[in-house]
Amino acid sequence: MNVPCAQFTTLGIGGSARYFVRAETEDAVIRGLEFAEENKLPVFILGGGSNVLIADAGFEGLVLQIALRGIEMSEPPAVAGGLTWVNEISDGPNTRLQPPATAGGSDFVTARAGEDWDGFVTYCVENDLAGVECLSGIPGFVGGTPVQNVGAYGQEVAETIVSVRCFDRRTKKIVALANADCGFSYRTSIFNSSERDRYVVLSVTLALEKGGEPKVSYKDLIEQFGYRRPTLNEVRDAVLRIRRSKSMVIDPNDPNSRSAGSFFKNPIVSRRYLAELQTKFEHIPFFEFGEAVKIPAAWLIENAGFQKGFARGNARISTNHTLAIVNRGATAAEVVALMTEIQHGVETKFGILLQPEPVMIGF
Repeated sequence: MNVPCAQFTTLGIGGSARYFVRAETEDAVIRGLEFAEENKLPVFILGGGSNVLIADAGFEGLVLQIALRGIEMSEPPAVAGGLTWVNEISDGPNTRLQPPATAGGSDFVTARAGEDWDGFVTYCVENDLAGVECLSGIPGFVGGTPVQNVGAYGQEVAETIVSVRCFDRRTKKIVALANADCGFSYRTSIFNSSERDRYVVLSVTLALEKGGEPKVSYKDLIEQFGYRRPTLNEVRDAVLRIRRSKSMVIDPNDPNSRSAGSFFKNPIVSRRYLAELQTKFEHIPFFEFGEAVKIPAAWLIENAGFQKGFARGNARISTNHTLAIVNRGATAAEVVALMTEIQHGVETKFGILLQPEPVMIGF
C-alpha cells in the first residue's frame, strides 16, 4: 500500500499509489483486476513508465504494472483453444485471424507486454529481422507500443503488428485483436481512444522480414546513407546516435533524458488552414498526411517564443530537444504549468492547440 510511483517513470515524478501490483503472469493480471473490481478501485495500467505523468497527490486506486516477459518466434496467428479472435471480417468468435497482406513472406515474432521495447528491437536486429529497426532507443515496454502506435524516423509499429493479445475487462475473456481492429492512426489506437481502459495488452505478435531491407525514409538517415543500402545494425546505430544527440535515450548521466520523451504530438491540420497560416508566416515546415498535413510541434513551439532550455520553476524544455520537458527537481504541477504555458503560447500565435503525448494520471 502507498507505493511511491515516481521510481517507475522516466520523468521521475509523481505521488504514491494506494495499491500497487507487479504482475508477472497473466493470472496475476486477472487477479489484480478482480481485486480492483471487488473493492471498487480505479485502475491504471503501467508499463515502462516512459509516457506518463503522475500527479503529485498520487493515484487513489490500483496501479497494475504489466511485467510479463518472453520473446519467441511463432507460427502465423491461428485459432487457439480458449481464445476469441476478433476480426473485422468476422461475424463471430473463432474466426481465423487474417494477417496483413504484407505478411506473406514474414517471420512472426511474439513478445510479451513486459519486455523492454529496445531489448526487443535488439533481438530483432540481431536475428536479421527487418521492420522495427528505426524504433531503436525508444524507452518503455512492448505492451505500450500498440496503445500509442509508437513511431519514429519513418516507421510505426502498426506497419508490422499482426495481432495484439489482450484481457478484455468488459467480457472478462482473453482475446486477440487483428491489426485492422486496433484502429491504428497517428499516435492513436482503440486502446487510447474509443476503447480506452477496456483492454489490457498481454503480448504482441509482429510480422517481420528475415533478411529484409531496413527502412530509410527519414531525412537524417537518407543524408547519412545516401544511395548505399545499410544493414539493419547500421540503421539501428544511426538512429541511436540521433536520439542520443537529442537526449531521447535514457541515460542516467544525461539530465536532459529525465523526461517523458516527446511531450507534444505533431498537430494535423487541413491544407486549407495551412494555406491560411502561410499567408501570415513564411517557411512553415509540414509533412504530407493523407488529405491533411502534419506540422512539426517543435517548430511551432520555437516560433512561439519557447527556445531550448526555457524553464518555469524546476520544469524545463530540454536543451537538446524542443519537444521534451525535463524534470530538474520539478513537481507534476510545475510540469503541467509549463505545458499549459507552451500550449497557450502556440495557440495564441498559430491558432493550434498542441495535444500532450503523456498519459496524465491522478489529475
